[in-house]
Amino acid sequence: MRAANWKDYELIDTGSGERLERWGDILLIRPDPQIIWKSEKKDPRWRSAHARYKRSSTGGGKWEVYKKLPDVWKITRGDLTFRLKPMGFKHTGVFPEQAVNWDYTAARIRAAKEKNPEREIKILNLFGYTGAATLACMEAGATVTHVDASKGMVQWARENAAASNLAERPVRWLVDDCVKFVQREIRRGVATITTASSWPRRPTDAAPAARCGSLRNSFTVLLKCACRS
Repeated sequence: MRAANWKDYELIDTGSGERLERWGDILLIRPDPQIIWKSEKKDPRWRSAHARYKRSSTGGGKWEVYKKLPDVWKITRGDLTFRLKPMGFKHTGVFPEQAVNWDYTAARIRAAKEKNPEREIKILNLFGYTGAATLACMEAGATVTHVDASKGMVQWARENAAASNLAERPVRWLVDDCVKFVQREIRRGVATITTASSWPRRPTDAAPAARCGSLRNSFTVLLKCACRS
């Protein structure tokens, strides 16, 4: 299965708590607790993977590398380029299942610009992670404010924008607490179209375990802020 006609990404097979995926030319096996069905894993590519992320019984885990794996490699989707790398807690820097949401948002932006080419479409992307949604909105013609509490993630997003030839598009890259940022914007009277992407359901490099609970608790606060804005 390819995510929204994405040639550089493919979910090849699933079973027994794991998913086999192709990221460009790289095959990865990653755990997924939602895959509760058994599988004989007959596809021969299960045995050709470059790496597998194995969970530890004490928490966390690590990558087992079977073939030469680049420190960083790139995949494309349309005119967008994403820099990938194997991260802690199984991630690569992109959530491909979100591609349909990028497309939906970009289509709404383009439709609004076609109706009124002079209109400035402003997007606030909270928990922006490595910037896939930000890039999709920028490419569609929006002015984006990208906010994430992780300096490393914001830098990664900037690198993705540069790789996608979007570095000169109007965007603000902000390392900030998302809830506090929104609260300040409301006090300033700033009206913004808001999208929230890559909300961490479980601990990640961008949202360690100590912060995951506080992020979930912040969701109610953000909803209240959205109703007031």
